[in-house]
Amino acid sequence: MEEELEPHGTKTVEAKEVSSAPEHSSPQQETSFNNAEEADVGFSASCLTTGELQQHWRAVKQEFRSVYQIVVIRSGSYDFERVAIERRYSDFLHLHQELLQDFTEEMEDIVMPRKKMTGNFSEENIAERRVALRDYLTQLYSLRCVRKSQAFQAFFTHKELKTAYDLLRGGRFSRALEGFQKVLVLQEKLSSHNPTLVVPTLCAILVCQRDLDDFDAAFQTGRRALPTVRRYELWQYRGPLLEALVDLGYSLGLPVAQLQDELTRVQDSPNGQVSEMSLKELVVQEFV
Repeated sequence: MEEELEPHGTKTVEAKEVSSAPEHSSPQQETSFNNAEEADVGFSASCLTTGELQQHWRAVKQEFRSVYQIVVIRSGSYDFERVAIERRYSDFLHLHQELLQDFTEEMEDIVMPRKKMTGNFSEENIAERRVALRDYLTQLYSLRCVRKSQAFQAFFTHKELKTAYDLLRGGRFSRALEGFQKVLVLQEKLSSHNPTLVVPTLCAILVCQRDLDDFDAAFQTGRRALPTVRRYELWQYRGPLLEALVDLGYSLGLPVAQLQDELTRVQDSPNGQVSEMSLKELVVQEFV
């Protein structure tokens, strides 16, 4: 699959089984996915014997214990940064239903891989499903309107972002940092059409690094985010980010006169678009 300007690659889908639901999953999301899953049962209970019904529901329950591992690989050169996420079949189904609401015509030739009532977890069926889901994501990515959509982007990052923000708000900065860094890799591969999408993640990474007393890394992360904040006039981030950079620069003994001058100009700006929150306050309100 190709992205404008920057080539992006195939998505490799692998399957494995897990024994319980993912940690930090939202009850509301679980209900939504469960309802979608049950709505796609595709059988008439009146046509089945008691034994067949029991076999069917065992297969459905096992479906929810199975997850598919997705690795997004940048094509065109060796990809040194590979991260994996895990999604259930119901997550794919939820994505498909969301996309159909906005792109019915564009997706008329794309078929969501269906599950079978029996034999779901034979090696042959798992291999077939893995290939089918990989091809399904490849087809979705080939549609520019779909790959730029919020639903498609959220499929790859929403769960990991929610978990990371929950960890940050709980003061578990090391684990939160790992989550945000994982998301950043995915966002950079999938969101080159909109560089602003990585700014909240970079700011969250800065907050974690600063609270872990890694001031140098935090300063470098902030400097990485600042050009995009300036270019796209992200006023809600500009003041808090500059203030964080100035404080970090002082702590590191770095020259920050230019950053301080820019912060003063932003604070004195008559347009009234300057955020009065600190960067951490701005970050923790995400995904509330």
